Amino acid sequence: MITQAVIRRKSEGKPLLIAGPCSAETEEQVMQTAVLLQKIGIDWFRAGIWKPRTRPGSFEGVGSVGLPWLKRVNEELGMKTTVEVATTQHVEDALRYGIDMVWIGARTTANPFAVQELANALSGVNIPVMIKNPVNPDVSLWLGAIERIEKSNVGEIGAIHRGVSQFEKSMYRNKPEWQMALELKKQRPAIPLICDPSHIAGNRELIEQVAQMALELKMDGLMIETHVNPDYAWSDAAQQVTPDQLSHIIQRLVCKQELPDGVALHTIDELRNSINYIDQQLIDLLSYRMQIVGEIAQFKKLHKMTIFQEERWNALSEKHKETAARIGLNPEFVYQIFKEIHLASIDKQTDIINKKSE
Repeated sequence: MITQAVIRRKSEGKPLLIAGPCSAETEEQVMQTAVLLQKIGIDWFRAGIWKPRTRPGSFEGVGSVGLPWLKRVNEELGMKTTVEVATTQHVEDALRYGIDMVWIGARTTANPFAVQELANALSGVNIPVMIKNPVNPDVSLWLGAIERIEKSNVGEIGAIHRGVSQFEKSMYRNKPEWQMALELKKQRPAIPLICDPSHIAGNRELIEQVAQMALELKMDGLMIETHVNPDYAWSDAAQQVTPDQLSHIIQRLVCKQELPDGVALHTIDELRNSINYIDQQLIDLLSYRMQIVGEIAQFKKLHKMTIFQEERWNALSEKHKETAARIGLNPEFVYQIFKEIHLASIDKQTDIINKKSE
């Protein structure tokens, strides 16, 4: 695993902080960003050299031509460097230029064959390797990637939580899916886990909120995309912050204390933050449910079906109460919740069906 000296500056009580641009664009941009980050105390500098893009024609990184820029960051500023690798050639190039740590991206983690090729290329290499969670919410796939890299006998291993892809509209670019990260910590507590708020948020205004939640959940560090001039970045401009903005975020973050024996101290604030997160998820799910209700209303309108389906409602009510009783919830409480949801659904269907076509 990544040692505590790498993952956390325990003497200062601070988490590991990794920062730098989404993409290395020019040598000047890299050095300007790195100089400013060094001044605010960032030890690890990240930059995308090879960028896996969804659509062809998008900026896919400058390639290995950018690696000497990162070597200069290390030699002149003393900052450790890290990049994403997705092919064996990426690994070879990164090692040749003395990159201190590499990470495996979410798209690669989802492909066991690709992970195994990287594991083979990294075999016996004594540097830290971080593995991002896959783009889909599959803890087993994440664990499988970690295990493949472990078997390659690298120096140290850590994990990065960056959220998962989602179809429904949300305030986030990627759904946080905190439960996935907590499950990984539960199954592999010795593996340091850091959070990538930039990719979860997709919006610089939300980065601090996501970062604080990660610390509330006792994650070991943060990777935040930082650019000297983010509005003009060649990739993912909206989710990058300036070094000055990063400094202010760091100053406002609250790192909760731990008990002397190392057990996390759970306060009422932490529990309330967990409730806040769950409530937000409930609201998001209700929003998605009402979208489906709207589609059902359109189907009923087209086929001249009645809005209220009594037999279905009665059957579902009994099912919900039975499920509630089985898992220790008050059946009447659950029934009342679904009754209110059902009434709101009928109101929405009524509005849609009675609306005249324009």
